[in-house]
Amino acid sequence: MSFFSIHKCCITLIIFYLCAERIQAQYSLSVLADSAVHYLPVIKQREAGINAAKAGLTATRHSFLPQIRISEQVNIGTDNSLAGSYFTFGITPSTSSGVSAENKSTAESGNLGIIYSEYELYNFGLNTAKVNNAKAGIDLQEANLQREQYVLQLQVARLYFSILKNQYKLHADKQNVYRYDSIYSVIRALASAGIRPGADSSLARAELSKAKVNYNQTMGILLQLKDEMGYLTGLPASLIIIDTASPDPGKHIIQSDSLTSNASTFPLVRSFLSRRNTYLTNEQVIRKSYLPKIILAASTWARGSSIQYNDNYKSLPYGWAYQRFNYVAGIAVTYNLFNGLYKKDQLAINRFQFEASDADLQQQLLALQADSRKADHAIQTASANFLEIPIQLQSANDTYRQKVAQYKAGLISLIDLTNASFVLYRSQIDYSEGLTDLFQARLDKAASTGSLYNFIQSFK
Repeated sequence: MSFFSIHKCCITLIIFYLCAERIQAQYSLSVLADSAVHYLPVIKQREAGINAAKAGLTATRHSFLPQIRISEQVNIGTDNSLAGSYFTFGITPSTSSGVSAENKSTAESGNLGIIYSEYELYNFGLNTAKVNNAKAGIDLQEANLQREQYVLQLQVARLYFSILKNQYKLHADKQNVYRYDSIYSVIRALASAGIRPGADSSLARAELSKAKVNYNQTMGILLQLKDEMGYLTGLPASLIIIDTASPDPGKHIIQSDSLTSNASTFPLVRSFLSRRNTYLTNEQVIRKSYLPKIILAASTWARGSSIQYNDNYKSLPYGWAYQRFNYVAGIAVTYNLFNGLYKKDQLAINRFQFEASDADLQQQLLALQADSRKADHAIQTASANFLEIPIQLQSANDTYRQKVAQYKAGLISLIDLTNASFVLYRSQIDYSEGLTDLFQARLDKAASTGSLYNFIQSFK
């Protein structure tokens, strides 16, 4: 083979491979839903929220560790004081001793090193309450993530059936264009032969244009829906193709559980349950926070000063060395006498928040129950209609074929033929809508009862 022959062969194989790959780019509902869950930043945001809640639990546990403070200070200043008490409010420097008959301007040096430790020996279960509240926060973040994923998968599923419906409609529009193009060709030939009036040709041309307009509109809607699917899944919109091979309506029936049997794991309910649980655990934190605390405290320190016990001022370097060492340890009980009032206020706030969250939960349960009942009625209607649609479609197709033959034979007018064509077109549209409406109704039933995942997986 020559170089050019090999070159042409390679190009042909590449084109064939690309075309084959494009043709095979048909995504199932489960693949699209999974892609959306792993692509959208809002899911990553929820995952980051879970990590933050887990880090908060670790921080809560670390807050129970003893406090150990180390301080070292070297000072130079005067030492003048007077007898008497006062509140320092944290801004007045402390002066030790230094009570004399007059002010002295002689500088003294001092060195003070301190190690102080404090630990809440017992706080009546406050630590356990804080840990439980932090765990409830993690559970809430996880529930919010599952809810976000559930809603996103439901959105993808509804969009999937909208694309499927419009792909069916586009196919029907294409056939409708083909029918009117054939009618126009036949009429034009008959009109040229003088068998049919020229008005029939004009009318057929108008119907053909209208059919093309419908096709273009459906194509535009389909492209928009694919763009939206591409936004949700991160997949190229031009490659998103849904298999329009007639699915078996009897295959995708999911036995949905009742709301009461899976409420704790149902993402649309669990998030409300978790939010309510955070207020319950927070109530325990509030109750425990205002109880007395038993504190174990210990401290040791060393000090040096250039002023001796007899008020003898030595050189400044003399005070930089440690000269006295002390330690102290003790157990203290602390309680604010107004804690009862503070606890009452905080519990009232938390109680109203809990009541609001409980009302949200009840509202969600009522909405889901209503959606489930609506889905049941929709399934019954769509199932009954779908049984009639094949009969309608077959009858419309047979009628159209008869009308074409009768028109060619001059037995009917063009209006009768276009009416038959319209009935066939409407029957094809009814078929696509009836099929997708049945799936949409089953999707709504699965979504309202927590069986969405099983329903999506049935479309592999």
